[in-house]
Amino acid sequence: MTGPVWIPSQPVVDGCNVERYRQWLTAHDGPDLPDYAALHAWSVAEPAQFWGSLWEYFDILATPHDEVLASAEMPGAQWFTGATLNYVDQVFRHVRDGIAVIDEPEPGTDGRRISWTELRRQVAAVANTLRRLGVGRGDRVVGYLPNIAEAVVAFLATAGLGAIWSSCGQDYSAPAAVARLGQLAPKVLITADGYRYNGREQDRREAISLLRQEIPSLEATIVVPRLGLDGLPGTIPWSADGDHELTTVLVPFDHPLWVLFSSGTTGKPKGIVHGHGGVVIEHVKQLSLHLDLKPADTFFWYTSPSWMMWNFQVAGLLVGATIVCHDGNPGYPAPGALWDLAARLDVTVLGTSPAYLQASEKAGVHPSLPTLRTLGATGSVVPPAAYRWVATELGEHIALASTSGGTDVVSAFAGAVPTAPIWVGEMSAPCLGVALEAWDADGRSVIDEVGELVVTKPMPSMPLSFWDDPDDLRYRDAYFSVYPGVWRHGDWITITGRGTVIVHGRSDSTLNRNGIRMGSADIYAVVEKLPEVVESLVIGAEQPDGGYWMPLFVVLADGTELTDELQDRIRDAIRRDASPRHVPDDIIAVPGIPHTRTGKKLEVPVKRLLQGHEAADVVDPQSVDDAGLLDVFAELSSRRSRR
Repeated sequence: MTGPVWIPSQPVVDGCNVERYRQWLTAHDGPDLPDYAALHAWSVAEPAQFWGSLWEYFDILATPHDEVLASAEMPGAQWFTGATLNYVDQVFRHVRDGIAVIDEPEPGTDGRRISWTELRRQVAAVANTLRRLGVGRGDRVVGYLPNIAEAVVAFLATAGLGAIWSSCGQDYSAPAAVARLGQLAPKVLITADGYRYNGREQDRREAISLLRQEIPSLEATIVVPRLGLDGLPGTIPWSADGDHELTTVLVPFDHPLWVLFSSGTTGKPKGIVHGHGGVVIEHVKQLSLHLDLKPADTFFWYTSPSWMMWNFQVAGLLVGATIVCHDGNPGYPAPGALWDLAARLDVTVLGTSPAYLQASEKAGVHPSLPTLRTLGATGSVVPPAAYRWVATELGEHIALASTSGGTDVVSAFAGAVPTAPIWVGEMSAPCLGVALEAWDADGRSVIDEVGELVVTKPMPSMPLSFWDDPDDLRYRDAYFSVYPGVWRHGDWITITGRGTVIVHGRSDSTLNRNGIRMGSADIYAVVEKLPEVVESLVIGAEQPDGGYWMPLFVVLADGTELTDELQDRIRDAIRRDASPRHVPDDIIAVPGIPHTRTGKKLEVPVKRLLQGHEAADVVDPQSVDDAGLLDVFAELSSRRSRR
């Protein structure tokens, strides 16, 4: 395919939310902007006008504000000063007949449908319980929960009180959960006795006991009987019964809503604090104008409460959509289980990972999703082959909305937009309100060249702070130490001449041969479409003697050996489809690739292991999906040092 892989039809353009917003602007004495490119340019040139217009267009439920953008300094921008609001009010303005939350476990267990009225009643009941336990504005309530409806109810009940929410999934071990949630000195823990995954029940009662022992600030623990196991002594059974009035606490725009945690692969997990107002306005923009979510939609992103995409999916309620909670394995009982579930639930907007797309292709899955309109993908770079597979298997009418953003802003920097075409391997455009640029080594904005992803103007959902960082020293060091006053995210990107965005991988794991910077994603896109290769990882390690070693690690399909012939084919493919400089020095078969628990390859920790660092100094094993794989690379490093 040489042209776009998806082109919006005129009915799609005419009926989408972003087009209605563009027309609304013109009708309300705003600028006359002929297309998305002009709309985006205006949104970053005039941020106060743009975000102020969204406040009015979406009729954000809040008290009046003094200024939209009182200070544009980063960090520390001041948005909608004087306004008070609550995230929960924006959710329950959509109460009506119909389903708000679908809780769907793995096959064999009945799912649940929770109406908008029932959701509000349950949130009010749980908020009443928390209030009786002494939870109030600024207190912390934490969840150690699977992706179930009770997690949504618990979050909304917490936020409505002006308290601060944080959560992680029950696939995290107790020490990993304590390393995150324990930092917050929470007053209440909300958890579940376990969950079902891959056809098995996962009993988490022992882990819960350890959390209670290791977090001394806890005054109460509430347990959801997900598996119906015997209760834990001294805990409170989950109850969302009773009729209580839902009353919310109005808080300032920048009052903390939740704390999300970084992956923890380079040290102690950082608690990233986001505010009520910034999240509300950013998420209604992203979900309505970019994903084109409407109240009639069913929105399902396969995710976990450990990952920002859980928060992003819950935000579907902000625009009145139905959301889906699922705590199972997307490949159980068959590789296409996630597709089957989405079809059964009449999902219209589905989100998954590039890894699942690749796994589906290699497993020969043929999905049939008659109601699907948009397929989201994030967590890592979407390889070009996945675009072609989606177009072939799901149909060219399905928009593959690859997005790039992060926990840091709990949103996206670049992605799809319903009025713009989608090109293979590219994101359609920077998102509205995101002053996205690619900067070269001299800090100059470049087009059609690889550069650092920077954001030159503030976004409302940028962090308020890091938890327990009173002077913002860690916060400034994380994003503003390279370019003062400009957000540096840590990704290599190319902004093309047609305005699309290509992500090449993390800039802190840059491949740099003879001064030429390359992205690892460009290599993965080539290697992982070979049928013999399940997954790969490439690093570039500076050596003590001044040399540079760039090995490629491959996980091979069952029954496949890394023969000289296969190595030659891998090198030839990279040379042909990437470039000669992308060809690795060595190709090494390994039993697996270690990832963060949200699926990102551990390029930097593996690089440091191969440079001779101790595993304990480069990565928290609790943050790794299979920490035993680190030993493979540590042993390889040891063998190389003995040569």
